[in-house]
Amino acid sequence: MADFIWPIVSIGILALIILIGALLLWKTRAMRKEKKSGFPLADERTQKLNGKAAYYAMFISQYFILAYLWVTFLGRQFFGMPEIEAGYPLIAAVLVSALSFLMLRWHFGRKGEP
Repeated sequence: MADFIWPIVSIGILALIILIGALLLWKTRAMRKEKKSGFPLADERTQKLNGKAAYYAMFISQYFILAYLWVTFLGRQFFGMPEIEAGYPLIAAVLVSALSFLMLRWHFGRKGEP
């Protein structure tokens, strides 16, 4: 079964890499056109909103990671919980970081002046 799945997964990963590369090239060309036209890429308000959202998202992510470490430590020491594979907490931390940034940026943009 694994011999059949890996070629398909490899093709999917290659297609995803090509798609991301094409999107980055398209975005870079669009940014160059905007820069040549004389319009600002991001105004001061957008930069301030992104900075504020990133600041709070960083702390949310750090507190999430600290809480996870404490729960894991206390669970193993006092309750005999088994160890969790290393990939899942890393994925969860990245998701918490990205989603908190997106939600905070949306909230601050909707709220008005930061």
